[in-house]
Amino acid sequence: MSDTLSIKVLGSGCAKCQNLETAAKQAVQRLGINAEVEHVTDFAQIIEFGVMTTPALVVNDEVKVAGRAVSADEVARILETAL
Repeated sequence: MSDTLSIKVLGSGCAKCQNLETAAKQAVQRLGINAEVEHVTDFAQIIEFGVMTTPALVVNDEVKVAGRAVSADEVARILETAL
């Protein structure tokens, strides 16, 4: 687990986007992993990931969830598979 996971929350900053960012941070803390959580609000960058509906969760530059916020438990499951 020495590698740092790159986690991005894509979205404008709406309530759903903020909820997803909070869930991602909670999952990182719960798992005790080394990860950076970044909130990307620039639509040009969001489009580069091929995401048309936000919020979206990107782990190590791979879109894992788009168009919905997920719970910290679901984010934790996604992160565990990425480790």
